[in-house]
Amino acid sequence: MGSVKDLVVLKEPAATETGTGRFIFSDRYSIFDWGEMPDHIMEKGKAICLVSAYFFERLGELGIKTHYLGVVEDGVVKRLSDLQKPSDTMEVKLLRVIKPKIHGNFYDYSAYQRERGNFLIPLEIIYRNSLPEGSSVFKRLKEGSLQLADLGLQQAPKPGQVLQKPILDVSTKLEATDRYINWQEARAISGLDESEIEEIKRVTLTVNDLITEEAKRLGLLNEDGKVELGFDGNRALILVDALGTLDECRFTFEGLPVSKEIARIFYRRTEWCREVEEAKKKDKIFWKALVKTSPVQLPDRLANAIAMVYKAYANEITKRRWFNTPSLKEVLEDIKELTTV
Repeated sequence: MGSVKDLVVLKEPAATETGTGRFIFSDRYSIFDWGEMPDHIMEKGKAICLVSAYFFERLGELGIKTHYLGVVEDGVVKRLSDLQKPSDTMEVKLLRVIKPKIHGNFYDYSAYQRERGNFLIPLEIIYRNSLPEGSSVFKRLKEGSLQLADLGLQQAPKPGQVLQKPILDVSTKLEATDRYINWQEARAISGLDESEIEEIKRVTLTVNDLITEEAKRLGLLNEDGKVELGFDGNRALILVDALGTLDECRFTFEGLPVSKEIARIFYRRTEWCREVEEAKKKDKIFWKALVKTSPVQLPDRLANAIAMVYKAYANEITKRRWFNTPSLKEVLEDIKELTTV
């Protein structure tokens, strides 16, 4: 079980052969690396499953390899177009997850130097088309862990700045807290060669282009998002996890967040969030034990409005009315009222 979805293993992956499993997307959600938050977002799991299936199928048509096998309805694996009703279950190829060993405050990735295929690459690739308020880029620039040259910028960016071309960022995937790293370290810890790094970048930009195009159709700006990848048994690159959802992407509508950022805005005002930020400064690995406050529940109206965003987005991205909701624009007008109080 993960913080936002569960996994049922039908066939274990081996060193040279992918396994088979089913993701059951839950109504749970996570922010700030905390894990499961106290609220559930009703029918979020079904909405996430449908949207991710849509993008996997579109990318397959573009020749991009993925781990997607179909969506499950009444025990049968189907294409999205064959579903009779929303489903929260997706069947996928399974790769091995090789977790780095922990030695004190150090992560040991040496196992990746020996592995040839059929494993999750321990990285998250982030594409950035703009730098909305709340982007980690501003915090990293202030701390000095990121330089303007890394972004290809001459001057310090401003919140809301649209970039002339996408920036690709990279972070760790299997550590207690995602850690931004440079491409040289990403290549080293994952056992990748230069051509594989370039292929990862190419696939990520293809994903970004597709999601940007589809979001634009809804009147949304695709600010940034993340991609996860792995190698199959032949060391061919494949996309894994989920794609194009409100959990993986940050969209805005006329400057208004259309993603988990809505919940983040609420929680940034709480004592719990302040404790999380301080704890991460003190201990990069075991920070959670230092947090004494628990996150409060979202106000009911805000939690319900966030659920409507997920469902309206799923309806409009897939061009099919799975859920009985107002239009995405109408839901976002309600969100705007709630988040400006």
